[in-house]
Amino acid sequence: MSKLLRQLTFIDIFAMASGSMISSGLFILPAIVYSKNKASVILIYILASILVLPAVLAKSELSTAMPKAGGSYFYVDRSLGSAFGFFTGLADWFSVAMKSAFALVGMAVFIDIIVNSIGISHLDPETLMKATSLVCCCFFMLINVFSVKHSSRFQNYLVLVLLLTLLFFIVTGLRSFDIKHYKPFYPENASVLTLFGAVGMVFVSFGGLTKVTAVAEEVKDPQRTLPLGMLSAWFVVSLLYFVVIALTVGAMDNELLKESLTPISDAAKVFAGTSGYIILSVSAMAAFITTSNAGLVSASRSLMAMSRDGILPAFFGKISDRFHTPYVSILITGSLMILAIVLLDLESLVKTASALMLTLFVLDNLSMIIMRSSKLQTYRPTFIAPLYPYIQIFAILIYIALIISMGIVPILTSLIFVVFSALWYRFYIVKRITRTSALMHLVTRLTDKPFQSDTLEKELRDVVVERDSIVEDRFDEMIHKCDIIDLEDDCDLEETFKIICNKLQSKMDIDQEHLYERLLERESQGSTVIDAGIAIPHIVVDGENRFEIMLLRSKSGIKLADNQPLLHCIFVLVGTKDQRNYHLRALMSIAQIAQQENFLKKWLDCRNVNSIRNMILLSNRTRH
Repeated sequence: MSKLLRQLTFIDIFAMASGSMISSGLFILPAIVYSKNKASVILIYILASILVLPAVLAKSELSTAMPKAGGSYFYVDRSLGSAFGFFTGLADWFSVAMKSAFALVGMAVFIDIIVNSIGISHLDPETLMKATSLVCCCFFMLINVFSVKHSSRFQNYLVLVLLLTLLFFIVTGLRSFDIKHYKPFYPENASVLTLFGAVGMVFVSFGGLTKVTAVAEEVKDPQRTLPLGMLSAWFVVSLLYFVVIALTVGAMDNELLKESLTPISDAAKVFAGTSGYIILSVSAMAAFITTSNAGLVSASRSLMAMSRDGILPAFFGKISDRFHTPYVSILITGSLMILAIVLLDLESLVKTASALMLTLFVLDNLSMIIMRSSKLQTYRPTFIAPLYPYIQIFAILIYIALIISMGIVPILTSLIFVVFSALWYRFYIVKRITRTSALMHLVTRLTDKPFQSDTLEKELRDVVVERDSIVEDRFDEMIHKCDIIDLEDDCDLEETFKIICNKLQSKMDIDQEHLYERLLERESQGSTVIDAGIAIPHIVVDGENRFEIMLLRSKSGIKLADNQPLLHCIFVLVGTKDQRNYHLRALMSIAQIAQQENFLKKWLDCRNVNSIRNMILLSNRTRH
């Protein structure tokens, strides 16, 4: 089966994340927010930028632990289960596709500006806008089908031009700045509620930032590239938002700014005349294009990921053998955008898309809390979100409040998605999916009930192996098939050796009593305890080409001498003389594993023998 290629770099992720944010949120929205909030529009953008940061941190952690296609869908599905997963995937796909379509439609104002500036006023602006939007959408569909790398390269060039243009705006605008335009900073009837409502309106401008996690499976070195790319884009774009809007407010007359449909372009006209006006208008069109292209890339991966998991029919997840791109999901997503451009009232749909996006941020933060709390040994993020769980809980409450502040229509429309998702789960998904979730692991851990299924742990283990490019050696192969004993009763070392020898005799075809005597003899020659609570009893037996490893855990502890700490972890090595070289290598591997930070605590925290096995398989050690 064809696979996605890991070919996206830090620059690609930075450009995709930045391009998804810089569009109407910068080139149109500031004037609308200013008309009701005066110069405090700057404070509103700062607050919105800060509030999106918890979502960025949560997605950074989740994406480094699970760098798989689908982004939020994959994280929510694995943490909360397939019912929530399907809702997340569907909501993510729809909200991003609608916002991408709206970005193309947003070019209408700027197309009209450019057409009128060059004297072609006889063309119908709406017809021209739709025709241009459709051409752009078809172009993006084709370039993404042929190569995500070509698409990202195109995105990189556009974002570079956009950032250079905004720097030009800043440099030329500094000389026109006048602090008197900041009075009054707040409108006379300002309140905390009106400020909060405005923050909710602006917040969605930053929403596309985290959507790059949908292409995590196509990123080189995802454990470093994804968090660095998202956080860099957040910092750079937030700074640009603040400086550009501050200069716009400081340069334009209050009444002119309040009535402007293109505030940044109008401010550029103040700075640099008509040429500045046109440059910023063209730059705004480039911004809308980058947002749309980034949205098409990320939205299509949600469909593909759901299909690959069996939540949608397999047709949706087809990957091109030649181009290694999910061409079916790209074409379907692009077709939805085309229908939206031609037929739908996008303004109301975008409000719904915004409410869905905030809901996804709630689920992202909740997913991170559940994955951490589940104590899964194979949940191995390389980026750890700080101040857990306080930031995540605070973010969930704030995002819910923002959803409520958006009004009843988006909430009711979102409920339609919930109902549809529930019906699809009941009649399609539940018959096909038996995957476990981190939530189930958490519930069984809290209730102290046995949990037999380990499908999620195995899947996450395979994800980490792929992410870290782990090439398994002979030691890994032996751990995969070795016996693991989990003792429940108290016993001393001699009783433990008898249990071990009873298991080993059939595998080694050696008398149990003989093995027992050899283990006791080895222990009498010198203790095999290598650290507090950890021992490696190892013996050489007669024969050829035989070697076995066995693991044993005792939570209550194995009694040694009166003055020695209890044993909780035992690695048993038994091999023939011709395996001495490997015997030494195995001892070195175990020593490296046992010396890792908090090894014994993690060993005791493992839920079952499968968790123990996965813990050893994913240990950081030198492989031969």
